[in-house]
Amino acid sequence: MRQQDFTSGSIWKQLLVFSTPILLTNLLQVSYQFIDSLWVGNLIGADALGSVAVSSTVIFTVLSFIIGVNNATLTILSQLKGKSDSQQLKRYVNAFTVVLASMSILLGVVGFIFAESILLLLGTPESMIVDAVSYLQINFIGILFLFGYNFIGTVFRAMGNSKTPLRFVTVAVILNAVLDPLFIHIFDWGIEGAAYATVVAQGLAFLYGLFVSIHYKLIPFSVPKIPNKAEVALILKQGLPAGLQMMVISAGMAAIMSVVTSLGDNAVAGFGAAQRLDSILMLPAHALGTAVNSMAGQNIAVGKWKRVNQISFYAILLNLAAMLCAAVFIFLFADKGIRMFISEDGAVAFGTEYVKIIAFFYPFLGLNFIWNGIVRASGAMVQVLVLNFISFWILRYPLTYLFVRFFGEKGVGMGMAISFMIGSVFAFVYYKYGKWRRKELFEKSS
Repeated sequence: MRQQDFTSGSIWKQLLVFSTPILLTNLLQVSYQFIDSLWVGNLIGADALGSVAVSSTVIFTVLSFIIGVNNATLTILSQLKGKSDSQQLKRYVNAFTVVLASMSILLGVVGFIFAESILLLLGTPESMIVDAVSYLQINFIGILFLFGYNFIGTVFRAMGNSKTPLRFVTVAVILNAVLDPLFIHIFDWGIEGAAYATVVAQGLAFLYGLFVSIHYKLIPFSVPKIPNKAEVALILKQGLPAGLQMMVISAGMAAIMSVVTSLGDNAVAGFGAAQRLDSILMLPAHALGTAVNSMAGQNIAVGKWKRVNQISFYAILLNLAAMLCAAVFIFLFADKGIRMFISEDGAVAFGTEYVKIIAFFYPFLGLNFIWNGIVRASGAMVQVLVLNFISFWILRYPLTYLFVRFFGEKGVGMGMAISFMIGSVFAFVYYKYGKWRRKELFEKSS
């Protein structure tokens, strides 16, 4: 449970040791959703799985906002850790606890009340609406747990500890895998059982994380009290743009899906399978992006800019090695990878062609995660929001739409691939020449 000081020592070793548990944590998060879908689909049926899928779209949007706000947590707390400012660190942990708890309660109440309206707005089929509303409302009841254990994990990473959060997620995944068949089949609670299994698993993982944090005094938690205005202002100034970043990405993917749906059922099924492969293949890049955010944040706080540049350099090398290996693997075994999820020949053909076109452009997307992660570590959240907006709404969606018009089904992969490449150029230009290095995160609050 040792916390790391990233302002000294071997960057190469720190990057590997720190990012590997993050990679495993992300892999477990993906398996969590996979196991949930597996039990629901097999024990209840296709309509229930559809209800979960539609509800999960709403939950993913909320989760995207949570992840975004947690990026702000990572930035602020990692800088305070780098400064070794224990008093201010304690105050900001308290402030984040109060702000995020208030946000989660508000979102939970609003989501519970308007669950049916939201699902109708999404065009949920009439045969699924009752189950989907039940599933979504139960998840909104437990949203405090979702916020809670994600927040505790983020605080640990800001402190330089990525191994302990892995334990919390492992507990949640194991509990969910055990409770799903118990609640769904043995207790005969149906789709509500799947939702309760998720909430209970996340709740126990949150309580376990809280116990470990307080018992071993790993996080400076205290009895919550009203934070001062400067702390709340900085959290909102960082957190809201960070939350919007993830929602821009989520909305951008929905827009791209609208292009794919115009190509027919095979394209939708093939693209869906390819996206599942994407979610696994991009895990190393996600892990490196989170790792450099924390590592760079500690060094930016004490003005070690040479070390920040070295973190960037080593992360780029790791990204190129990992993503090129992934690209070769997916190119050679594209057909088998797609067939893990679907069996229809037309859909498999679309998915296989898509991943073969896009495979060797994955490293460019990984570069985006690294440069944006380091810029985010300075507190330049609005700038990263703009870069993500450019990436999805100026490049990825328009290019995909345009290439589909000219090249048909092949255009999906071509448009996405070229947008990855051009997007990384924008990210590099801002990383190299932008004014993010001048950002003073605590100048008004200190």
